[in-house]
Amino acid sequence: MVVNVDSFFLSHRLPIGQMMRDKGYEVYILTRDTGQRAVIEAEGFRFIPLSFDRAGKNPFKELKLIWQLRKIYRQYQPAIIHQVTIKPVLYGSIAAKGLTQTKLVNAISGLGFTFINKKAGIVQTIVRRLMKMALTGRVNFIFQNPDDLSFYRQLGYAQENNWALIRGAGVDADDYAYVAPVETNEKIVISVTARILYDKGIGELVEAARQLRPQWEGRALFQLVGGIDPHNPAGIPEARLRESLVPGYIEWLGHRIDIKQILAGSDIVCLPSYREGLPKSLVEAMAIGRPIVTTNVPGCRECVVEEENGFLVPDKDAEALAVALQKLLNDKELREKMGRASREIMTNHFSLRSVLDQTYAFYQSIS
Repeated sequence: MVVNVDSFFLSHRLPIGQMMRDKGYEVYILTRDTGQRAVIEAEGFRFIPLSFDRAGKNPFKELKLIWQLRKIYRQYQPAIIHQVTIKPVLYGSIAAKGLTQTKLVNAISGLGFTFINKKAGIVQTIVRRLMKMALTGRVNFIFQNPDDLSFYRQLGYAQENNWALIRGAGVDADDYAYVAPVETNEKIVISVTARILYDKGIGELVEAARQLRPQWEGRALFQLVGGIDPHNPAGIPEARLRESLVPGYIEWLGHRIDIKQILAGSDIVCLPSYREGLPKSLVEAMAIGRPIVTTNVPGCRECVVEEENGFLVPDKDAEALAVALQKLLNDKELREKMGRASREIMTNHFSLRSVLDQTYAFYQSIS
């Protein structure tokens, strides 16, 4: 399994590795080491460090990474290569050319900053050319939402028998059990669990909170839960974020590992993102049993049945976001009703067991 960073493997793909390990496969994790190597090796996996740099622009370093992958693939001759996110998919698919006995699986978890940012014209052109070079031949895909599937079909890469639609990374419904809303909260808590990026809609969330401030300051708490990402082109500088905070009303908790507890202590969960693969953060909130307010964009819209478990709003529209949040802030019974619906939708469509079963079936079905 090839991913860009070790923490992403642990947060989103660990169960797939565990499943294959338990089925008798020797599992190798190829990724950038940011300090999680020992945790991954403790699971019984082999760890091979790679010099992935999400913002890397040095062509010689990027070519060296492709050559490194090619050398590893030929040394180990794996039965299956499962690559996740755009750079591992493109570089790994080029590196795997000629491996006739290997099943190559590319997991498309969204299209990333390059396709969200319409100003990234030259970079997008380069990526499209790399896609043409990489994604032809014996290549298979796992898509998380129908919009990405449609996009790859239009490009001619997703064909009749080389793809599966598997909705997200899955959440363990037993681990993330339903939790009734906290009756003793002094304020109604609206949580956003996401990296602090412009394209996660953090700016729109802050603006919506400001619009609601005259009525809700002292009665509601907007909390941003996520780390700063200085290497991402869409990253919000910490100084600028802190300028937006209002003590007791708009607060930033930073990166946290106690997400279940944070969601359990929340009344509403919001993600005004510009585009996703399928956001695990929303699926976790659905499992806990919380109403969702998110954007009507690829990935996010998969998590909401409009007016059943939440509301969909246009992306980059703070006013519409404020209106949707106001509906839930005003109505406790609606919040609880939608929260129960979220739990039901999650268990029916996004459970970890379903994702693992579908993934292994796809492994078996492809050539």
